[in-house]
Amino acid sequence: MIKGKLFMIPTSLGECDVHKILPLYVKEHIYNLDEFIVENSKTARSFLKKMNIPTPQNKLKIHVLNKHTDQEDIHGFLNACRNGKNIGLISDAGCPGVADPGAEITNIAHEENIRVVPLVGPSSILLALMASGMNGQSFTFNGYLPIENSKRKKKLQNLEKNSRHYNQTQIFIETPYRNDKLIDSIYQNLQGNTKLCIACDLSLNSEYIKTKTVNEWKKVSKPRLKKRPCIFLIHAH
Repeated sequence: MIKGKLFMIPTSLGECDVHKILPLYVKEHIYNLDEFIVENSKTARSFLKKMNIPTPQNKLKIHVLNKHTDQEDIHGFLNACRNGKNIGLISDAGCPGVADPGAEITNIAHEENIRVVPLVGPSSILLALMASGMNGQSFTFNGYLPIENSKRKKKLQNLEKNSRHYNQTQIFIETPYRNDKLIDSIYQNLQGNTKLCIACDLSLNSEYIKTKTVNEWKKVSKPRLKKRPCIFLIHAH
């Protein structure tokens, strides 16, 4: 039996008209699916409703994959693919598999020779890098930094050191309600000539992207970032 495909379906990065963000062919693929692996059931159903898929909501088969999912259940999420049926993988926001639990199910698909098909859509990480003016030839995405102050300080200083040594852009994120504390840590622990880009609400009407040195940032009012999804990028010289 020919195995089905796992389609990696991008979503918008926030409240917006999804039809202006996603290519038409993404919608065409979604129209042919009725089974999905998702990070958040409510968010995914809302997205699929906005995409006007023909399958009624009560006919959709939804598997939830997040940090609370039982490891024994994850393997069974691909049963439809094993039986020749295509299914979709949807992130909570942006591209599945990138800073996203979907990477785990994608790895299983590769191990079982299930074809993985990534579809084009917005990645906040790449959009921020594109707009930062920093080195796009060499960069590292570091995910979340430590919460504890001393560990965060050490991590920030190590990222700055690596950026300077390798001429490399360092990218990281934070839970929105801790954005302000992270900025305070950056101000306190990085050198004044290190460049910092703050990019938030990417692709939305409220989009904000600015790159300045740490010293320049200190001279202006801090941007209002509380509860806004942000990407932070630094480049040291």
